[in-house]
Amino acid sequence: MMLFLFLFSCTQDPVLWNKRSEQQVIADFVASNPDKYSEFNKLLESVNLTSLLAVRGPFTLFLPNNDAMQAYYKEKGISSLDQLSDVDKKQLAFNHLINDNEIHSGDIGLGAIKDTNAIGDFIATEFVGSDIMLNKHSKVINRDIVCANGYVHEIDRVIAPLTINLYDMIKADPAFKLFSQGLEVTGLKDTLQMTSFLFGKKPARIHFTVLAVPDTVFNSHGIYTIDDLINTYTDQRDSVTYLENGFYRYMEYHCLAETYFLSALDTRLYPILSFDNNVSITVDTDYKLNYSSKTKTYTPFIVEASNIPAKNGALHVINGLLPVIQPDPVKFIFDTCDQFELKQMDCYGKYYGKFYDGQNTFANVKWEGDFLQYYYKNHDAPVQVKFDGWQMFGYGWIEITTPKIMKGDYKVSGYLWGKPSYEVYIDGVKMALIQVSDPDTPPWGQVSWNTTRTHKVKIVTVTWGTTFWDTVIFDPIK
Repeated sequence: MMLFLFLFSCTQDPVLWNKRSEQQVIADFVASNPDKYSEFNKLLESVNLTSLLAVRGPFTLFLPNNDAMQAYYKEKGISSLDQLSDVDKKQLAFNHLINDNEIHSGDIGLGAIKDTNAIGDFIATEFVGSDIMLNKHSKVINRDIVCANGYVHEIDRVIAPLTINLYDMIKADPAFKLFSQGLEVTGLKDTLQMTSFLFGKKPARIHFTVLAVPDTVFNSHGIYTIDDLINTYTDQRDSVTYLENGFYRYMEYHCLAETYFLSALDTRLYPILSFDNNVSITVDTDYKLNYSSKTKTYTPFIVEASNIPAKNGALHVINGLLPVIQPDPVKFIFDTCDQFELKQMDCYGKYYGKFYDGQNTFANVKWEGDFLQYYYKNHDAPVQVKFDGWQMFGYGWIEITTPKIMKGDYKVSGYLWGKPSYEVYIDGVKMALIQVSDPDTPPWGQVSWNTTRTHKVKIVTVTWGTTFWDTVIFDPIK
């Protein structure tokens, strides 16, 4: 992991919350119903959360009732809240809270709550009949309780804080004996056990998605031992920890480089850990891995066994071997603000941030100008991916290094607005001069790449003005 030096300041663009004054705030609602919620109220008081839940919000609280809390004590082998440590109490309370957003039951679908909870974990969601289930176990039994500063949803079981990483979760399940052994012998288990690393002075979370093959699927293909599995994909058993090895390639192909619950999946390519290849996912009547339009075949998810949250990502179970292929290129819209360092900052997805060091702030964003501003606005602004973009005033340039893009032929364009005239360079080659009067996504040119790799895209302003840069668009030429 690399450590990055960054200098930044964030200036909040306040969004006023219209308090519903006729209702109680969440803290008062919990406290005023001791027959149902006295145990959780004790928890809130013990970690000083009542004062937070008495301010404007918005918040969403998934509220365990007293029966749920007593059942949790029993599972933990204790008789009361007092027997939990202060750290455990805080984790338990914050695990049930969503900050800065109100989640209505109509916002919940198959996948996960769109915002992480107050300790940075996703809460997985699904339906059993008409019932909403959280993290596979907790049922919402009283929905959409309206409070002055958000929503409360009563649940029948405590949402236990996530502690287990993806590899340990897979290893602990006897249904994945062969798959877990494959992760172990390739060394991929070491990556999938990581949950965070030190970034500056604070930990940064790490996220993955694993597409796990159960033993029953391997057995149906005549694979019963780890030796059978290795021999199916390589005859070079002494190099299974190397990227070029066929068995390593096979196991890594089931490990994606971000966290994707089912609600986050759409029809596009998803990079694997090394970013050297991609898995194609098509979402229509089913969730389809590497769908072939010619043969109409694909590897399906076992949906009811998927969508399992871990501390560092999501586990899905698939009903097929999912052999390694290189899928055809598809349209790729690269969000220029999709930068690791930026995601660790408080301003990301919330408000403006100004940056002054154009060479050392970000690994994959360089610039020259008075400053570069992270621009976020989710109202009264042009359409943006995730409501954000980069903003620069006057003369200057911005250069973005893309993720690895599959080899192929592409038309390249980008979404900018409020802009001056600018020149576009790709990998140092001038592609186009775009005039102020041009549309927001004019063509920048065509490229032909015979390797899958990263690329540098640079815009240089040639007239004075304000530049907003949101995306780079790579559209395959069929």
